[in-house]
Parts: sequence; C-alpha cells; structure tokens
Amino acid sequence: MNIAILIPSLDPNEALVRLAEALRSGGADKIILIDDGSSPETRSFFDQCADLGCTVVRHPVNQGKGAAIRTGLRAAMEQYPDLQGVVTADGDGQHAVPDILRVARETVQQPDHIILGTRDFSGSEVPPRSRFGNRFTSLFFRLSTGIACPDTQTGLRGIPSAFFDFSLSVPGSRYEYEMNFLFTAAQNKLPLYYLPIETIYEDGNAVSHFRPIVDSARIYAMPLRFVAASLSSFVVDIALFALFSCLLPTRTAQAILAATVAARICSGVFNFTLNRNWSFGSREEDWKAQGIRYLILFLCQMLASGGLVTLLSFLPLPLTVIKILVDTFLFCISYFIQRNWVFRKPS
Repeated sequence: MNIAILIPSLDPNEALVRLAEALRSGGADKIILIDDGSSPETRSFFDQCADLGCTVVRHPVNQGKGAAIRTGLRAAMEQYPDLQGVVTADGDGQHAVPDILRVARETVQQPDHIILGTRDFSGSEVPPRSRFGNRFTSLFFRLSTGIACPDTQTGLRGIPSAFFDFSLSVPGSRYEYEMNFLFTAAQNKLPLYYLPIETIYEDGNAVSHFRPIVDSARIYAMPLRFVAASLSSFVVDIALFALFSCLLPTRTAQAILAATVAARICSGVFNFTLNRNWSFGSREEDWKAQGIRYLILFLCQMLASGGLVTLLSFLPLPLTVIKILVDTFLFCISYFIQRNWVFRKPS
C-alpha cells in the first residue's frame, strides 16, 4: 500500500515504540512521527522509532494536534509525492495495529471517501467522560449538519490524496482541528465512510493530553461565541429599553411598544453584526443576503415565540416560565438555522 501513517505525539512512552515495531512488522513502510514539542526526557522514544526506519519531524515547542497533523501531511507529501493517501493514528496505544492497517487498505479502495475508524462507546470499559463527550458531539454534529457520525472524536482517519489540500486548509491547531475537519467536510459534501474498529481505553485514558475545559472550549468555540453574542445582545436590548423608557414623556401602551421595538431593532442589528463577524466568521459573504435571511428568521422567531406561549398557556405554570422555556427552545433552534442558513458559507 502506498499509504503513509502519520502519528502525532507529545511526551510518548514505550507504547509508541511498540506501535512503530508492530506497524513495520505488518507491512507499513512509510511511518511519519510528529514530535509536537516533547520534553527532552521522552525524545529517546522518537530516536528508537527512527532507528526502526520511521521518519521523525519535530516541533520545537508544542503547537497542538491539528498543527502536528498538518506538519506530518506536508512531510509525507514532500517525501512521498506519489502517495495514495495518509492515515492519522494516535501513538498512545488506543488504536490497534490491525485496525490502522484496515483503514489504510480502505483508503486505497475508496479514494473518493474520507475513512473514519469508529468505536463502540456502549462497553463498560469506556470512561463515562469519553462516552458522554462522544454522544454529545455526535448529536451536536448531526443537528448541525444532518449527518449521523457514530464517532466524531476518532483520531484514526484515512485521507486519500485527493483531499490533501482540503486537509491542509482546515482551521484549528489543537484538538478542535478534528471536529473542524468533519464540519468542513460536511459543508463541502465530502463523503464519509465509517469503518468499525476496536474500542481501547488503557488505564481509563490516563495518558491523554486532552484538557477538558480548555480543549472543549476550543471544540465548541462557535456555539459558545453564539451564546456570548446572544447574552450581549440581551444586555443591549434591556439597557436601550431602560434608556428609551426614561425618555418617554408618558407611559402609554403605544410609547412602551415604541421603546420595545426601537430597543429590539438596535439589539438585533448588534446581534447580527456580532454573529456575522465573530460567532460564525462569515464577514466575507454577502451581508445584504445574510441580512434578509436574518430578518426573516428574526420575524419568524418572534411570531413563533408568541404563538407557542399562547398555545401552551393552558399549562399550570406562570406565563413567564412558559416564555423562558419556549424562548430557550427557539434559541437552540436559532443557532442551527443561523449556522446552516443565515450565515452559511458557499461550498
């Protein structure tokens, strides 16, 4: 197989050497290890792999898994210009050698698909954190793209040569790269093929360098920015309503309605600008078309809020509570509509 195996690694142990030996024994003759700024105490493991015939490329400082994958891919393209594809794999023993080789073979057999080695998270050996994280990201991915992916967090992926340029263009330098890879592939309608693999979690995944808070924030940066933009717009709406209310000569229904509408229009423009330029990063697209779509969504969401609150007013709950529940539901729906329609990027 004219396939290169890319293995990004940070501060490895003996498992990396055992993996390299097993891959070489299994027939993989193009193995590229990316030392992502490992400490001097662990670099001897890369040297042992180099003695086995592996190529080692180094980052002088830690740059993250995404950056390491891109570095490895560039090295593979330079060293083996006629590659049929590459396979990315983790170096901590979580991917069985037969599975890595199966993904490599599948990459050759399906040059128009991205191959994902997918794990089964229903077993008792899976740490609860990993089980919940994968189920949540899989649901989030399906709601965002309409595509069911059983394992969005897999690091075992086959990338045919036709998708090398695409892989290099995906944003993200750390763990968010792999999620961005899937989202961008879905946006560009690149076909995904799921290949079941063994589920391995050694010592409860204790060797993982994944930082739950920091790296999760990177992975879910877009929805978190959307929440922040919405909260900021809410504050602007309340502040402007308070200001306009103070300027009202009277407190008639018409005057209060005027203050409400004026504040909502201003906060809506503010929210549109934040989401366009920050939350979804689509400032290069046609703002007029986006503005029209945003206005349609804005009006539909306002009508839906009023209609659903009226429809559910029979419930034995305070009207304000019903309003909060309805608007929270619509808020979640609004995120996916804005991501996939209002601020969508052309494929």
